[in-house]
Amino acid sequence: MDSSSTLSIVLLFCILTLLSISPFISSSPTTIILPLEKITNTQTQSSLPTDPWKTLNHLASTSLIRANHLKNPHKITHISTPVYPQSYGGYSVSLTFGTPPQSSIPFVLDTGSNLVWFPCTDHYICQNCSFSSSSSPKSNSIQSYKPKLSSSSKLIGCQNPKCSWIHHGSGDDIQSRCQECAPGVTNCAQICPPYLMIYGSGSTTGLLLSETLHLKPERVPNFVVGCSRFSLRIPTGIAGFGRGEASLPSQLGVNKFSYCLLSHRFDNTEKSTQLVLHTGSGSGDTKTTGVKYTPFVKNPTGFSVYYYVGLKKITVGGKKVKIPYNFLSLGADGNGGTIVDSGSTFTFMEGRIFELVASEIESQVRQHYRRASEVEIISGLKPCFELPENHKGMKIELPRLSFHFKGGAEMELPLANYFSIVGNSQVVCLTIVTNNADTTRGEGPSVILGNFQQQNFYIEYDLENKRFGFRQQTCK
Repeated sequence: MDSSSTLSIVLLFCILTLLSISPFISSSPTTIILPLEKITNTQTQSSLPTDPWKTLNHLASTSLIRANHLKNPHKITHISTPVYPQSYGGYSVSLTFGTPPQSSIPFVLDTGSNLVWFPCTDHYICQNCSFSSSSSPKSNSIQSYKPKLSSSSKLIGCQNPKCSWIHHGSGDDIQSRCQECAPGVTNCAQICPPYLMIYGSGSTTGLLLSETLHLKPERVPNFVVGCSRFSLRIPTGIAGFGRGEASLPSQLGVNKFSYCLLSHRFDNTEKSTQLVLHTGSGSGDTKTTGVKYTPFVKNPTGFSVYYYVGLKKITVGGKKVKIPYNFLSLGADGNGGTIVDSGSTFTFMEGRIFELVASEIESQVRQHYRRASEVEIISGLKPCFELPENHKGMKIELPRLSFHFKGGAEMELPLANYFSIVGNSQVVCLTIVTNNADTTRGEGPSVILGNFQQQNFYIEYDLENKRFGFRQQTCK
């Protein structure tokens, strides 16, 4: 039996078994600060390679998988929560649900998707996942939510307008979702059909719930959240921060959110920064001190979940890379353009853009360092260069890399955000990934700005004023 047949059978099984959870489920402006929380993900704890170059290869591979998924898929107060870096190249927050509140559950912070979902019930199944044997809550052998222990947990019905947030469409297709309901009946008991969410790294399926979300100091009733019973390669929940109705910012009425991501060291740390959510009446056109802004760009056809920005040019060592305009622009067909994605590790560039950028980097670096072709094969990254044996303490001669956006905002990346030296290696590699050198426009975004390149930047999503802001600073 091939892998696709196995996947189909497994997904069919898990959807059929979802109904077994239903018997256990009963029918002012503020600012929230949430910690971006590290998940000691069991998948990464036991399966992430310990060899540093293999680790880079793993992260490059998962960044490409994520890019392929994204390219082919929708009075001012503060709430804050810690944000933790994860060893597998992402960041996470902890959220609390239920009445009474259950233990906090870690969620991957993902601006490239909408639905907020958690592992649900003691019978949660995660296929192709490995789990840590540690009993520490941080090691997470899987923390799940139990709907039967919450008096505020209710299944969402198929006629509920919120069901269409996942099963897209208007009220005209309610009958197609509610096939067990007689035409014209307005109080049908049929539940919203199971969802199936596909991500770059795996998939999950479950049922939609209405539940109480606790974000100190706020209590948010009737929050739509996914109760997943089965997942492939995703042992923890995901908090969708995209632009759709089901996302956490949309449900909370957030007018702005921001974060500052700690540097990746491909290991686990107890350090965290803050994710800040601004809710309430809004702040007008107030700009954050020192922040450069570029307007969000609207996709004319699809991919409405993504945060598009207008990348106008890329410079290497102060020299403009000669990238044709149509390579970077968002086309009338909805393809191309640039998105910002906290769920991707390394920035992705389509081959036609990457080859021009990499070629310019190599032309400026080869006079100083020799190309390390063998390491490129091992790491999955390129170009890589050999450094002098006594490079520690020396100034490394590598060109500046800058992204220039519509409106004049320039993001000049710190060297550590686009070149990586692993361990005691004598080699440094560009931490940007690509698919191929095809000269034609592919489907979906052409550039995906990953979280590795966002390290040590204050990042702001100003939803009210439809703009993306950033300011370089040390995140701590």
